[in-house]
Amino acid sequence: MIIGVPKEIKVHEYRVGMVPGGVKTFVERGHRVLIERGAGLGSSIRDEDYRAAGGVIVQDAEEVWGQAEMIVKVKEPIEPETSRMRPGQILYTYLHLAAVPELALRLIESQVTAVAYETIELADRRLPLLQPMSEVAGRMSIQVGARCLEREYGGAGVLLGGVPGVPRGKVVIIGGGVVGTEAAKIAMGMGALVTILDINTQRLGYLDDVYGGRIQTIFSNPASVAEAVSGADLVVGAVLLPGARAPHLVTEAMIKEMKPGSVVVDVSIDQGGCIATARPTTHEKPTYVLHDVVHYCVTNMPGAVPRTSTFALTNVTLKYGLALADLGLMGAVERFAEMRPGVNVHEGCCRNERVAESLNLPCRPLDF
Repeated sequence: MIIGVPKEIKVHEYRVGMVPGGVKTFVERGHRVLIERGAGLGSSIRDEDYRAAGGVIVQDAEEVWGQAEMIVKVKEPIEPETSRMRPGQILYTYLHLAAVPELALRLIESQVTAVAYETIELADRRLPLLQPMSEVAGRMSIQVGARCLEREYGGAGVLLGGVPGVPRGKVVIIGGGVVGTEAAKIAMGMGALVTILDINTQRLGYLDDVYGGRIQTIFSNPASVAEAVSGADLVVGAVLLPGARAPHLVTEAMIKEMKPGSVVVDVSIDQGGCIATARPTTHEKPTYVLHDVVHYCVTNMPGAVPRTSTFALTNVTLKYGLALADLGLMGAVERFAEMRPGVNVHEGCCRNERVAESLNLPCRPLDF
């Protein structure tokens, strides 16, 4: 199979879909890998590194998209990429279609096969291709939140760890999954007072056992969320419903009750956001102020640390990418059952039930 790795064109997206080690593995299995010139530079990967691994450097994205039978990317395609898609081509990348319904319709119309990293789901409900980026985003949420709390960035001028004789900052994390747990680790390391809210009592029990008295765990409901948010210096939105839009658990009324100069970081924004006042931003213009609260809602947070993110991503995507190349779509799904929900679009139909439900589209599961 001919595999194509184009350069990402989303604003300030420096990750790349494959590292040289991944290219080498594909080539050793008899596949041809085309890499757009300069695709890896944002992640400090040179064209020479790809050549040494057996990859073929091509001059532009049009050549990659025009020749490749499978495109391996990081972020969802945008114009002019969507106009280059063609029937039967496999698109293997993050999609988050619940937040971009127009893209879902374009994928259906183009007759591509779209396999989304974020909806490949193991039997125990874990999302193996989302986990490393969730880990990165969770850790980054506290870094960027702490920076936004500085006066220079519009915040109230609060140091999360405080100093002797001065109260520590209060961090409230909505969601106790991978993002929330990683955010809590960094917030605790910075000395903040940390509260995690979730509806899963087993998860709260686990977090309480692991971290003991170092964090506070609270069952999430509208009243408890409102109370926690009102006193927070930093709120992190870390809610995920695989394949579906994130629910608005933090309302605009709650945001209005926050202290002036407080900060919200909505990591859920690529799935629509769990904070009602959140709207997508970019690394170029990452924040805005609404109701005297600084909002950070960058949809590709891990893109700010591309080398770490790119290598972490290839570590988990390579296995399933190889299966698609070696066995084709149906063979790969038969080999790895967890890939079945990853197939969002195939032969002009939506194939993932949760994605279809979120977009109010008909769904036709894959036939074997």
